[in-house]
Amino acid sequence: MSKPVVLIAEELSPATVDALGPDFDVRNVDGTDRAALLSALADADAILIRSATQVDAEAIAAAKKLKVVARAGVGLDNVDVKAATTAGVMVVNAPTSNIISAAELTIGHILSLARHIPAGHVSLSAGEWKRSAYTGTELYEKTVGIIGLGRIGALITARLQAFGMEVIAYDPYITAARAQQLGVQTVSLDDLLERSDFVTIHMPRTPETLGMISTEQLQKMKKTAYVVNVARGGLIDEAALHDALVAGEIAGAALDVFVQEPPKESPLLGLPNLIVTPHLGASTDDAQEKAGISVAKSVRLALAGELVPDAVNVAGGVIDPYVRPGIPLVEKLGQLFSGLAHGALTSLDVEVRGELVDYDVSVLKLAALKGVFTNVVSESVSYVNAPLLAEQRGVQVRLITESDSPEYRNVITLRGALADGTQVSVSGTLTGPKQSEKLVGIDGYDLEVPIAKHHIVMTYADRPGIVAIYGQEFGEAGINIAGMQIARREAGGTALSVLTVDSPVPTEVLERVREAIDAQVFVEIDITE
Repeated sequence: MSKPVVLIAEELSPATVDALGPDFDVRNVDGTDRAALLSALADADAILIRSATQVDAEAIAAAKKLKVVARAGVGLDNVDVKAATTAGVMVVNAPTSNIISAAELTIGHILSLARHIPAGHVSLSAGEWKRSAYTGTELYEKTVGIIGLGRIGALITARLQAFGMEVIAYDPYITAARAQQLGVQTVSLDDLLERSDFVTIHMPRTPETLGMISTEQLQKMKKTAYVVNVARGGLIDEAALHDALVAGEIAGAALDVFVQEPPKESPLLGLPNLIVTPHLGASTDDAQEKAGISVAKSVRLALAGELVPDAVNVAGGVIDPYVRPGIPLVEKLGQLFSGLAHGALTSLDVEVRGELVDYDVSVLKLAALKGVFTNVVSESVSYVNAPLLAEQRGVQVRLITESDSPEYRNVITLRGALADGTQVSVSGTLTGPKQSEKLVGIDGYDLEVPIAKHHIVMTYADRPGIVAIYGQEFGEAGINIAGMQIARREAGGTALSVLTVDSPVPTEVLERVREAIDAQVFVEIDITE
């Protein structure tokens, strides 16, 4: 019997091929040569790539035998995950391969800022000897503020504590127990900015975090403080940073990532108090080798039909067809849940009711965790690392099944307790022959809203005229309301309104509407596909 064909489309370390072993027919192709790639895919069972090869819908359609796409790295911008899932092709990556490299680069930037290493090198290389011009500062007994205390944040914490630094952190999704375990004091973002001598940011790039460090935040920092971004371009507002550096509002900054890469003609480049590197977070031989070995092992598992630790989709897994449509629904419920949660999660129940309980629904617990963490951690979230993320944050997770479902054939509820003692719940179901995804409950309020890309959820005192107020405000701002449902338990009590809008809403408009209706809860939730 012929061996499965594994196609290597880009240069990978010899250790990658060694990790595949002798059980495969390993072939090589230039992934940037489109015609050659499509031809080679015709009988490939797996393909290993890095960032240059585009595995899009056309490539997947050409690969009739393809079972797994393996990206030797973290990002998946060059893989059409949706098309792969539709075709039943598993997609895997190496989400932890670069975390040490990224953490170490962050430390390098902090040391370079503290001791003016790059500027001193340039000066001396030019024949100058200006020791007094580059007087620096020690890290010892200084305060570093870490925004985002995920795996990279935790690695940085340990390394900077070894320098004798005080570590404080802002992460609304970390529990007190996890922070205590790391020896870190959690504080508000404003407190962190005001107290820190160094600030380093490690958050995912989402609509909520884009530009989260801007003029207002930079003005809260000490004039002697430094800020570092090795995470995602755009987390720091580049225009605001430029103005702060030029005005001397902060001492300096270091960037490895940019909104546009390369940052052509950026006014930031050339500033004497800014250190820049060309997105080197994962650029070490060690990280590249780890990535290659990791995905090679994943390919072996996938082609053997076994559980794959770093699968980013679940196509190809042993999941009953009756359960499979519920997976994207539950992921979206998880994102809705995290959008409504205003603090650290301590426990989460995934409750499945109806006919689904006759099947193995354990994957729905994984889907819920993946959805909950997708927009709140800096790491790539998969069905296997999601439980680890929950464990690291001290979140207790239960899967509860109950056959009784009086209103729907099946209904799935995510119910969680937050650190402040409050609870949040969201419920969803699939309806009709097209299995349309519906949101059918929030915190005990009954409703039935098709799940879309942009939602606004608000609660307020039930009284006449409220719909007219926010309808007018959104209309004047050019925001189209595509759908709306209001739920309440009693007249004159608290009403819950869920709006579906066609586009994201500017922050100033949201704040204006919130104040106009005196909302108790007012959140915009963007669903990531």
